[in-house]
Amino acid sequence: MPSSLSLPRSRAAKTLVAIALTALIAACGQKDGAAPAAGAGAPPPPEVGVITVALGDIGLVNELPGRLEASRVAEVRARAAGILQRRLFREGSEVKAGQRLFQIDSAPYQATLQSARATLARAEANLTQAKALADRYGPLVKENAISQQEYANAQAAQKQAEADVAAGRAAVQTASINLGYANVTAPISGRIGRALVTEGALVGQGEPTPLAVIQQINPMYVNFTQSASEVYRLRRAFQSGSLKGAGDQVAHVKIVLEDGSVYGRDGRLLFSDLTVDSATGQVTLRAEVPNPDGVLLPGLYVRVRIEQATAGNALLLPQQAVTRTAQGDSVMVVDGEGKVAPRNITVRGQQDGQWVVTDGLKAGDQVMVDGFQKLQPGGTVKPVPWQKPGEKKPNGATPSKAS
Repeated sequence: MPSSLSLPRSRAAKTLVAIALTALIAACGQKDGAAPAAGAGAPPPPEVGVITVALGDIGLVNELPGRLEASRVAEVRARAAGILQRRLFREGSEVKAGQRLFQIDSAPYQATLQSARATLARAEANLTQAKALADRYGPLVKENAISQQEYANAQAAQKQAEADVAAGRAAVQTASINLGYANVTAPISGRIGRALVTEGALVGQGEPTPLAVIQQINPMYVNFTQSASEVYRLRRAFQSGSLKGAGDQVAHVKIVLEDGSVYGRDGRLLFSDLTVDSATGQVTLRAEVPNPDGVLLPGLYVRVRIEQATAGNALLLPQQAVTRTAQGDSVMVVDGEGKVAPRNITVRGQQDGQWVVTDGLKAGDQVMVDGFQKLQPGGTVKPVPWQKPGEKKPNGATPSKAS
């Protein structure tokens, strides 16, 4: 029979074994669960906004300073001397060519016209008498009823009477013209400004007196300048083939007003001055812009956007995607494995707030636009299509935010 001390010892041994087994199982469980916990905590690659390169023809737009000018300007002047009696237009209104604008006292010119007509009538009467006498002397001189001298005098009197009639008609025409000058009319259609004289003023005395100014503001001209160096640079690019002309059609221009807004109607380039201003080194250009609503005013300073050339195999990139340094321009390109690497590019001007890239990228390249702060050395990224802030992605997705 076992002793009374063997039972507690056996129970103690079993307890120690159970505790050891429990600790071993717990340790094994913690060791086996460590790997899944670590795998579940690894972050996914960060999303970055990209643009997939699609090459095409991009117009190169230059923005140049310009000033608006009326297409036609006419000074209305008094060609007849006299007292101004009436103004027949509303200042600042539209007038038509031939419309009466001012009335000058015409009484002296009416009297001159009547006197010229009376003189003409007397000359015509003398002509009738002289012609009748010459006709009567014609048969008589053949029969020697009168002398040759008398017939010659009759013919001379007829010719003198004919000359008097011609002079009288010219005097009537001159008097009619001067009378017409008393009614001052618009030489062109357009918008008339303020009257430069008032009723009761003596005008046309000595020299033609300015009365008003008419400006035709539809269409308008915009005169602008471009540096001669830029013109030569474009010509060299055309000759080398790196650029081509904007097209066979007339070059179009856009007008940017002082508040930054773009005028709603395009203009067309009319000519380029063939000379260079020796003081500024600029070449003058002129464009014609429709202005049916009178929004554009003469003398207004504007900016002119003109497309003078087209770059082939080019694309537009947002300015935030391009890094510009003294060493050159570059972008970040994402490859098929999600790795990011810099790429040198060539930038030739800008258009609508975007850079025009002409070299360094090929179709299908993914260029980073935002998410630069998420890049980690040696890490990978997940490219997603970039959209401008405020645009909605399909299916209600949230657009990529700019960095």
